[in-house]
Amino acid sequence: MNFLDGHLFPENQEPLVITAAPYGPEWIPSDFPEDIPVSMEAQVRKAVDCYEAGARVLHVHVRELDGRGSKRLSKFNELLAGIRQACPEMILQVGGSISFAPEGEGANAKWLSDDTRHMLAELDPKPDQVTVTVNTTQMNVLEHMETADIAGTSLGTPEGIRAYSEMVVPSTPSFVEEHIRRLSARGIQSAFQFYNLNSFETVERLIRRGVYKGPLVLNWVAISGGMDAPNIYNLANFVRALPDGAMVTVESSMRNVLPINMMGMAMGLHVRCGIEDNIWNQARTQKMSTVEQIRQLVRIAGEFGRPIATAQQAREILKIGVFYDTVEETLLANGFAPNARGRQQGFLRKAA
Repeated sequence: MNFLDGHLFPENQEPLVITAAPYGPEWIPSDFPEDIPVSMEAQVRKAVDCYEAGARVLHVHVRELDGRGSKRLSKFNELLAGIRQACPEMILQVGGSISFAPEGEGANAKWLSDDTRHMLAELDPKPDQVTVTVNTTQMNVLEHMETADIAGTSLGTPEGIRAYSEMVVPSTPSFVEEHIRRLSARGIQSAFQFYNLNSFETVERLIRRGVYKGPLVLNWVAISGGMDAPNIYNLANFVRALPDGAMVTVESSMRNVLPINMMGMAMGLHVRCGIEDNIWNQARTQKMSTVEQIRQLVRIAGEFGRPIATAQQAREILKIGVFYDTVEETLLANGFAPNARGRQQGFLRKAA
């Protein structure tokens, strides 16, 4: 991406799109009973509250009545239908993991099979986006957390530490290509989760080969443990490699969330918050609900002079429902250099 003179001025930036992640499948209700919805009615209400606070994208997981993260597609269908009715303007982004919460006591937190995740393309009503992970990697979500971050929670137990420190994201080439094809066929946008430069480079190659023909909408996931660490060097190195047409949301965990969001906000990027990422204020003196985190970002964006995107603006910024007919059109729309004739990979200069 190019950052020219004036890029830090709000009049030269897009309105801010806030993604809310309020369902937090890694937690159990007793970890934060004031802000973890369990009944279907409460989960729908949480989506409405997030929208009214200023979020325009909702990262969706769903819970069973016993409070555990659900792995049933029927429950996702029920929640999506409820949110569509109660909050029709919210952009719905289903988490591609479905739920990585352990299925029982002593079980590891793990992602479901390729076949099960492919079924996300069949959800009804269909979501606007499904998150797509790229390249198999370790996902030790606890690696950069401090002991005090998880003290007194289910993550702080020996079972929780074992379950979540050993988690792996399975995302092989055959899975990614088939998943993208199925989502695109249903008109569902692939919201890419990039952990570092190599995952972005893999998607660029998929675009150049014609596997994906849509907007490059992505999260930079800086949670360590196999993914980028949350610091300015990693962020700068990452965005420098991206084409100018990319829509970038920054994401981190625990008390790194707010400073990373402030960096992203200042640079004209977009932000994500919610209890799936963090449950604390910056002093770690009390827990913060997802709605409180959204309101905090709205307030800070106001200080920056950067307006919050309306629902329609958010859909236009994310290019929801947009797909392209050819490789050449996809490369051009996203700001990539064209493919070199007779070669799969591009070259360093754009065409005149």
